[in-house]
Amino acid sequence: MKYIIMADGKGTRWQNYNDIPKHLIEIGGETLLGRTVRLLKEGDPDCEVIITSHDSRYEIPGARRHEPLNNNLEIDRFTEELIEDNVCFLYGDTYYSDFAMSTIISTDADDMMFFGNGRSIVAIKVADGDLFRAHVHRVRDLFLEGKIAKCIGWQVYQSFTGLPFGEKQIGEKFLVLEDGTEDFNSPEDYNRRTKR
Repeated sequence: MKYIIMADGKGTRWQNYNDIPKHLIEIGGETLLGRTVRLLKEGDPDCEVIITSHDSRYEIPGARRHEPLNNNLEIDRFTEELIEDNVCFLYGDTYYSDFAMSTIISTDADDMMFFGNGRSIVAIKVADGDLFRAHVHRVRDLFLEGKIAKCIGWQVYQSFTGLPFGEKQIGEKFLVLEDGTEDFNSPEDYNRRTKR
């Protein structure tokens, strides 16, 4: 399995808080990216881990960094040139519990499997790269045509499952990881965590 950690976002909500990119904040003495790479290597020692980023500070032992060829829309985080069979996309600004990562690694997908909760998708396991690419392209096209308001992972899930675009709903091919992950999109998210 190839794991792709998406870390090439613009960080507009994070705004370089404390002069640290959100992917490099430390929780328990370990950066988010470092923790994710470590958990992947512990759970799947033979896996390949790729971090997508143009930031040279994102060179993490156990992974290789890839600079995406295109990153204009949020959906472009699913780096086109890396989409293939048997890949798993993970969000680089997410703290994964040991249990959540173990669940993601051990769960098989016959075509695609989405992981997260009612608020966010934190991983997408892709067995069929062509199918995933088709839904990513469909969502991008619908967004550019003004037919949908956003083009992120939720819209790919909605396209794949036939759910209506708009409000987040969980249906089939979605494994809920309650209390297994935590997103760090803004300084408020980080400050809430550090005050515990």
